[in-house]
Amino acid sequence: MLKSKIHGAVVTDAHLEYEGSITIDKDLLEKADILAGERVQILNLNNGMRVETYVIEGKKGSGIICMNGPSARWAEIGDKLIILSYTLVEENEVGKVRVKKVFVNAKNKPVKIC
Repeated sequence: MLKSKIHGAVVTDAHLEYEGSITIDKDLLEKADILAGERVQILNLNNGMRVETYVIEGKKGSGIICMNGPSARWAEIGDKLIILSYTLVEENEVGKVRVKKVFVNAKNKPVKIC
C-alpha cells in the first residue's frame, strides 16, 4: 500500500559518480514519514520515467533533492518529481492505512501536508 508521497519536488542536484540513491531534505522526510535507507519509487513528471532507489537524509531545511549514481542519468536539475514509499499491511489493516502527502513549492518547501 502507498504510505507516503512527496509531490512536486524539484531536482536541485545530481551526482553521477556516487554509489546510488536520492538525497532528500530531512524536513521533508520527517513530514512525509520516510526514513533514511527506505526504498522509494521516484516518478519524473518531465520525462515520465520511474526509478527505485533508497533514501539518504539531506540537511534539514536545505531543500535538497539530489539524484545520485545511475538515477542521476534520468533526471535533470529542475525536473519535477513525485517520490513514493510503500508499506506491507495485513489484509485486515488495508482500510486503516492513511497516506501521508507532502506537497512542495519550487524551492522544495512544504506548502500542504495531508
